[in-house]
Amino acid sequence: MSRAVNIQATPDHIAQTCEKIGARATTIEALASGGSRVVLSNSVESAAIARHYGAKVIQGNVVRQPLRLRRG
Repeated sequence: MSRAVNIQATPDHIAQTCEKIGARATTIEALASGGSRVVLSNSVESAAIARHYGAKVIQGNVVRQPLRLRRG
């Protein structure tokens, strides 16, 4: 399983949930297509977050926002 999970929830809500269940998120970013992408420190924690959110886990492709501006 991947360490990244896309969830239909705000970054703040996901951060609170991670703290509550003891999962360590390395990155949480808002998605341009709605929801958030969270990367956990290992696949076990990723599976725990996916189980916690259940049907709110986004399946398929999502549109991400660039984290850095491109030079050009």
